[in-house]
Amino acid sequence: MIDLIIEGALVYDGGGAAPFSTDVAVVGDRIALLGRLDEREALERVPGAGLALAPGFIDVHSHSDELWLVDGRCEGKVVQGVTTEIGGNCGTSVAPLAGLALERKVEDAGAYGLEVAWRDLDGFLSLVERGGTGLNVATLVGLGTTRRCLRGDAPGKLERDELLAEQQLVELAIEQGALGVSSGLIYTPSRYADLDELAACAVAARRAGAGRYVSHLRSEGDDLIEAVEEALEVARRAEVAVQFSHHKAAGPRNWGKVHRSLEAIDRAIATSGIAAAADVYPYTASWTDLVTIVPDDVRAGDRDEVLERLSDPATAVAVALRLELEWGGRWHDILISDSGTGRNAELAGRRMDDIASGRRLSPARAAIQLLVEERLEVQAMFFTMLEDDVATVLSAPFCCVGSDASARALRGPTARGVPHPRTFGCFPRIIGRFVRGRKTLELAEAIRRMTSLPADLFGLDGRGRIARGNYADLVLFDAAAIVDTATYESPYAYPRGIDAVWVNGRAVVRRGEPTGALPGRVLRGGRA
Repeated sequence: MIDLIIEGALVYDGGGAAPFSTDVAVVGDRIALLGRLDEREALERVPGAGLALAPGFIDVHSHSDELWLVDGRCEGKVVQGVTTEIGGNCGTSVAPLAGLALERKVEDAGAYGLEVAWRDLDGFLSLVERGGTGLNVATLVGLGTTRRCLRGDAPGKLERDELLAEQQLVELAIEQGALGVSSGLIYTPSRYADLDELAACAVAARRAGAGRYVSHLRSEGDDLIEAVEEALEVARRAEVAVQFSHHKAAGPRNWGKVHRSLEAIDRAIATSGIAAAADVYPYTASWTDLVTIVPDDVRAGDRDEVLERLSDPATAVAVALRLELEWGGRWHDILISDSGTGRNAELAGRRMDDIASGRRLSPARAAIQLLVEERLEVQAMFFTMLEDDVATVLSAPFCCVGSDASARALRGPTARGVPHPRTFGCFPRIIGRFVRGRKTLELAEAIRRMTSLPADLFGLDGRGRIARGNYADLVLFDAAAIVDTATYESPYAYPRGIDAVWVNGRAVVRRGEPTGALPGRVLRGGRA
């Protein structure tokens, strides 16, 4: 007996080919048949005439991580058509945990009332399997997390025994299912890793069976080209694939630089045979820690050391002067989204210049004061990108899509602060704005970037294509109407135009609303 037949939809198979109208049958968790199925019996029939049917979208750059345990429904992702997401990005992962890495994870999880009952990746993934998720999940192992396990947030080159220990942590995580390693080279302690350390850890990942290095580059601004070359050199030395996370050029003086960075990646692919790719989100604002505006030398060391410097009146004055040189006239481009203690919860959704005015301080002094009050735990959006650059990156044939966001919900423990609109709108926006609007891509090609391309890059077995025998991860939508509705001012809003989403053959979205079902699988090493 066939469980489900989707009738007469315009099928985009995920490979980039022209669509075709047909019926699609699902048995259990798999696609069983494609073709005219008028005479076949099924437990459920869903009319697809006038709608597009695509493989479920794959979010290659997610930060859900422990939120899979907090609210496994992942509503903000599934309503976008996302059926698989990859966590552990930007050098931070759920495991391994020891030392300061464990302490910080306990703090982060405690904000959601979550007990950190795991120490390695296998322990965490087993908990996810036990609790269930609305979509498929996979993860990288973060090199900031592995380093923090061994040396905390102390700067400097690792000693030989420390580097060997870090390689062992990487190898164990890969053996337990991680898809590769990630770095976040603007964050402490990832930013202290040199080329030798990064390459050694990437080698360890390759030896363990996942030769993949995913990097938030050391610079996405003035030194973007040098940062791209560093990541390419890691790939050359370690003989691994490299993924450029949320590729961009930040700041007006760097706009247009993505043409050069993409040329460098193209050249490496053509001349060195490096397996290189990138991902992008379709917005002009990034979303990260406010503390990243603080000069590197002031951010050196652990959190208490940084707070001590920023709390010193003389140092604070000097730092404020440096911040004004960098950000003077652009403080309106910083929007506070969340804070760690909740003491300043009312500031979420407000711009930095407005906050400064309310405090009767300069914006730089207000930013420093806020960081001290919140012990550096402040999230912000930075409006520093050019949409033409976003379109340029998206047009590169090796570029896929990553939300760079965690799975949130309209209500419950994950509905906190004012998140980036990409949290609820990333994938529909690709189609609404960059396919229908700007015509950067044709729809079939856009779907390839969100399905088969990421499945191939990250080795997700049986995902990313509508084909007989593949997993029934599917999204049914109106190609003429699909659009994001989340905004920077009102981000808690579902997209329009998505009719239904299935994960492993079970509906997680019907008529645009989440069902609450938990059919997702943990993809260890890319396999269920």
